[in-house]
Amino acid sequence: MKDERVFGITTGTAATAAALASLLCLKGCEARKVRVRTPSGILEVDVEYVERISDDTARACVIKRPYPDPDVTVNLEIISTVQITGTPEIMIRGGEGVGIVTKPGLQVPPGEPAINPVPRRMMEENLREHLRDDEGAVVTVSVPEGERIASRTMNPRLGITGGISILGTKGIARPMSSEAYRESLACQIGIATALGFRELVFVPGNIGERFAVEYFESIEEERIIQMANFPGYMLEEADKRGVERIILMGHAGKLIKLSAGIFQTKSSVADARREIMAAHAALKGASRDTVTRIFNHGTVEEMISELDGEGLTVRVFDGIADAIRDRCTERYSFDTDVLIFSLDGRVLNSNFKTGSNHRFD
Repeated sequence: MKDERVFGITTGTAATAAALASLLCLKGCEARKVRVRTPSGILEVDVEYVERISDDTARACVIKRPYPDPDVTVNLEIISTVQITGTPEIMIRGGEGVGIVTKPGLQVPPGEPAINPVPRRMMEENLREHLRDDEGAVVTVSVPEGERIASRTMNPRLGITGGISILGTKGIARPMSSEAYRESLACQIGIATALGFRELVFVPGNIGERFAVEYFESIEEERIIQMANFPGYMLEEADKRGVERIILMGHAGKLIKLSAGIFQTKSSVADARREIMAAHAALKGASRDTVTRIFNHGTVEEMISELDGEGLTVRVFDGIADAIRDRCTERYSFDTDVLIFSLDGRVLNSNFKTGSNHRFD
């Protein structure tokens, strides 16, 4: 048995716990703690409140407690309302603050509430244990603050409107795993491939996306995929889904890490920017003093200024872009192109194949 205070819970587990507490209330037990069966085992979850609304309906609230992982859904109230019915079916609906899917390519079809398959299955399995064979239930999941919080998630980008998603594949949120965030990032690839796109533009984040929109004369927004700090995970997912060509675009500070085989780019995990820049500068003939200054600078923009002073910027970043392509070729089957930018929007390398007037597949 695992404790939610140690591991944290997913929104899917919170919704399941609230639904289970609601059903137990209707069965005569007002539990303030419930044992939820998850794919990772039994999890004890505290219930904030539970109340009976009518003879056949009750609702309960579970708060998604803080744990050591960055997550905008922490401290949200997840409310599940359960109505017992006279047919064996268990129906799961989305209420206030639960988003609606509008694009193909996700685990849930367009028009349905953004409650993913594993949380749905968890609710069905946990409730079924306490229902008679001739009983069923209608479960409505609500998140009062969901619509407000949704703007800070990937949902607007994924075409999920009106609220957050109810997520989780294991039921337990492990500290520092960022599992739910990685899964939401990968949904972008699902949408793009569902639209038939086999050539995608991968960017680290908002800065890279801005570069892509400004650089290309015409590009569909679904073609631009944000990787955040997980390029390795995202590129692997793209490879699995049959993507044929990826254009890596973004600021030098993130992309140069790939040239050294660093495919998890969070600075606290792996930095090495000054080592990478100093090494490539030395390889292209920079003076010892320049290499030393590059190594001692704190930002990549300062390092670029040093290269500008010696007229080495393009040569150095051509070498870095080649190294990125080589690293991707070692790992993945798709074709790779690389465009590296400075913060002012200057393309730093010259050895790219994709022009601004490129016609995508």
